[in-house]
This record gives sequence, C-alpha cells and structure tokens, in this order.
Amino acid sequence: MERTDLDLLFKIADLHEIPQGAYNIRKNGEGVKRHSTANIEIKPKEDKPGIDIIVKPGTRGESVHIPVIITAEGLNDLVYNTFYIGDYADVLIVAGCGIHNPGSTKSQHDGVHNFIIGKGAHIRYVEKHYGEGEGTGERILNPQTNIELAEGATAELEMVQIRGVDSTKRETKAVLGKGAHLLITERLLTHGQQTAESDMSVDLEGEDSTVQIISRSVAQEKSKQIFYPRVAGFNKCRGHVQCDAIIMDQATVRAIPEITAHHADAQLVHEAAIGRIAGEQIIKLMTLGLSAKEAEETILQGFMK
Repeated sequence: MERTDLDLLFKIADLHEIPQGAYNIRKNGEGVKRHSTANIEIKPKEDKPGIDIIVKPGTRGESVHIPVIITAEGLNDLVYNTFYIGDYADVLIVAGCGIHNPGSTKSQHDGVHNFIIGKGAHIRYVEKHYGEGEGTGERILNPQTNIELAEGATAELEMVQIRGVDSTKRETKAVLGKGAHLLITERLLTHGQQTAESDMSVDLEGEDSTVQIISRSVAQEKSKQIFYPRVAGFNKCRGHVQCDAIIMDQATVRAIPEITAHHADAQLVHEAAIGRIAGEQIIKLMTLGLSAKEAEETILQGFMK
C-alpha cells in the first residue's frame, strides 16, 4: 500500500499494518482487501455496494476492521454495511473514513451502517473521520448509523471527527429492547468554514432499557455546528443526554437536546453547555511554563478525550 494509504489508516483506525482477525479495507469506492475468520464472515452485498458482517452467536474476544480511505478527487462513494451480531457475542468493530483530496473538486463518502444486535450481545464500535490534502476540493463525510438492540444487548459507540472534514451530517437512530443499554460518545472538532450537523434519535421501547449520550465538541474560527439529540421513553427506562461545547473565534454552535416521555416511569434528563475556555485555566498552565498557545491546546486535548 502507498504511504498516503498507510498514513490515513493509522489516523482513522490506528493501523500500522494489515490487522489481525476479520477485516475489509475499501479504497476509492472499491474493496481492496478482505478477510473472514471462523466466527466472523464478511461478504459483499449482491444488490448494492457494501458488505454484510455476520458474527456467530457466542463469539468473544474478536475484532472487525472496516476502514474506508479516499485518495482521489471528484469521487462520490456510497456504501451500505449491515452487521448481524449473534446472541451473546462480544466484539470490537473499528470503522472510520479518511479522505486525502489532492485536487479542486470535492470528494465525498456516505456510509450507511445497520446494526442488528442479538440477545445479550455486546459491541464496541469506534468510528473516526479525518480529512487532509493540499487541494482546494471539499472533503465531505455523511455517516448514517441504525441500531436495533435486542433484550439485554449493549452497544458502546465512539464517534470521533478529528479534523479536516469540510462538511458532515451524521444521522444516528436506535431502538432498544428490554434491558438493553446504549452508550454514545461523540467528539467533534471543526475549524475554518467547516460545518457539522449531528442528528440523533433513540427510542427506549423495552422495559429497563437505558441510554447515555455524551457529546463534546470544539468549534474554531468561522465553523458552524448543530447538535440535535432526541430521546423518547416508551416504557420504564432511563435516558441521559449531555452536550458540552467549547466555542472559539467567530464560530457558531447550536445544541438542541429533546426528551419525550410516553410512560410514567420514564426517567429522562438532558443538559447542554456552550462556552469559551476559562481564562484562569490558561493562566494556571502558563504558570507551569507553557505558552498561551500551548496552554490552550492542552485544554482542548483534555476536553476532547
């Protein structure tokens, strides 16, 4: 693989080389490397671009890597991936997309991921987005994530936008069954004239289902962000939505959390906070020998972890 490919894979999936276990690497709209294991099968879809990932019931301690990289200008890539997670399986799924746009026309990747998570199963899903390139062409990423959690299932989603993405619209929808749990951690950085929109909808349908949504973002220069997380409780359930943002320069941030209870025993909470870096934090770090710029960067790195 070329140096640019390897650099992108490291940034979005922490890969220095071809991973162990099951994997599917997609480049410029085509699958280039794929491997299945005895417990995890990856096969191409027959009716549309994308893959099916089938995890056998009871599979534990295995991982799936499905990174996407784009290194060409003018590419519009759309892919559909479906994950079938068997009952009581426990797996790590590492996704993400990196775009290196060398030209003047936009490059775009839209990924639609559907998760059907079986009874008592657990997944940890990590998705990182990153853009770079010396060209003036836009780098656009629009991920869609749809999740169905069966009784007692758990999903932990870590969704990160590192930097360099000019425009993104993230749509996340989830339906939880009895005793299911969903944790979504979203971290986002925008700068320049970039725009980012995150639209989440979670339905707590099963008794004793729970969700926690944590969104942290930094908006720099003239970038714009919109967060719209919505949680609806249809049974005895618990939900918590937390949106925290640091705003800098001439940026704009909107946070619009919404909770709706359709049951008397639905316990739902939301909170949102937007503000600048506190001056006393910078001063305290400067007394330890950091410059103002270094202190600011240290605070931002800690906030985004």
